Amino acid sequence: MKAVRLPGTPVIEDDHLISTSPATGDEAGRVPIASAVGIERAVERARAAGQWWAALGYSGRRERLLSWRALLAQRMEQLAALMHAESGKPVADALVEIVTAVEHVDWAARNARRVLGHRRVRSRLVLAEFSAHLEYQPHGVIGVIGPWNYPVFTPIGSIAYALAAGNAVVFKPSEYTPVVGQWLVDSFAEVVPEQPVFAAVHGLGEVGAALCRAGVDKVAFTGSTATAKRVMAACAESLTPVLLEAGGKDAMIVDSDADLDAAADACVWGAMTNAGQTCIGIERVYAVEPVFDAFVAKVVERAGRLTVGPDDADIGPITMPSQLDVIRRHIADALARGGRAALGGSDAVRPPYAHPTVLVEVPEESVAVREETFGPTLTINRVRDADEALNRANALPYGLGGSVFGQRRAVAIARRLRSGMASVNSTLTFAGMSTLPFGGVGESGFGRIHGEDGLREFARAKSVTRRRARSLLPSTTFERNPADVARLVKAIKMLYGRS
Repeated sequence: MKAVRLPGTPVIEDDHLISTSPATGDEAGRVPIASAVGIERAVERARAAGQWWAALGYSGRRERLLSWRALLAQRMEQLAALMHAESGKPVADALVEIVTAVEHVDWAARNARRVLGHRRVRSRLVLAEFSAHLEYQPHGVIGVIGPWNYPVFTPIGSIAYALAAGNAVVFKPSEYTPVVGQWLVDSFAEVVPEQPVFAAVHGLGEVGAALCRAGVDKVAFTGSTATAKRVMAACAESLTPVLLEAGGKDAMIVDSDADLDAAADACVWGAMTNAGQTCIGIERVYAVEPVFDAFVAKVVERAGRLTVGPDDADIGPITMPSQLDVIRRHIADALARGGRAALGGSDAVRPPYAHPTVLVEVPEESVAVREETFGPTLTINRVRDADEALNRANALPYGLGGSVFGQRRAVAIARRLRSGMASVNSTLTFAGMSTLPFGGVGESGFGRIHGEDGLREFARAKSVTRRRARSLLPSTTFERNPADVARLVKAIKMLYGRS
């Protein structure tokens, strides 16, 4: 009996990967699958292209990256329509995603020289006869393995910064959104036609594994924690450095002096945007006792107004069909353990859609609290105070982002969240800040994209010293004598011997 293939599931046919809409099953496009040999050749071509690209210098790369930024901005509607066709993402959400990506391309292009350029570094007394400078050199070829949930914004957070730093990029898009990934590569080739500085390889998971082993100089990965561990293991075989942005289970804390209308509005957006398929999405809320009931009511009222459907709805289909089973299992487990559905519930999953679900008073041992759901669901639990909220928020091994709503103590609470990022009186805003680093701790990964730290992730620090005079306190030579050592000891005691 032939297996039924759900809409949105990648199809392999005649050495091509066929992408289909999760809402309709209609074909969005097809791309050739890369063989192991083809991946190695793509990396070899990228290495030669990268040398040409690095030789352009910061000014040459900036000019071309800004041209790409302009092209992305001019064709936003075309790209958004493709994203909708391939992933089911609502066009409005796709446009917002592209806007954020355009901002990151612009910032990386304009700031690479300032962050990574040659700079003098002051020497200290013991080596005062030497001058020093620091420069950042590109790694060479960066392998980028991208996700399907934000197929433009997320990979560009690595790609644009890697390119600005002088690297070539070989990009493996998700098998659920390969056509969007190829569109990005093709659009870049329009403004940089000379060399394959930015190339794509397509296929299922084995293509990503092959890319890790194909001689790239660094891998930037975004995806689940389980896959991140496999990527890291593959890269460990050749000591290839990795940057991992893995799963999350982000929490929001609502303190007693929070603006509840603003908190509820941000909570629903943070939990339900992109059908909840957001690594930094709000999946858990801890609201203090005095405001719990009012906050839940406001969240339920707002979430209950959201529309679900294929085109102009607020919430589109679940992009990866297998995720529907995860969402269904999490809701069922929460209810079985004594949680209550204030909105949605056991019948919320109606393939290919998952309807907004708000679960309250869910035990902390429930999988809906402890595991990444990646759907338009939310748990809201009552706590005595912010300290209890922090203890619960920090109890999981994840540590990507988080949110705090309140006034007097909000910033102090946000600083105590075990996470790489936090928003105060908003949600997800750190992702759009091109000036800020983005990344997590614990099982949410390590390394940073975006901002100055993001540029430095894609370059090697190179330190250079140069003798400029005879040594007054010779120490690093066998020609030193006891008097030289005595003078050195005396000088150090005079300078540093007092607290």
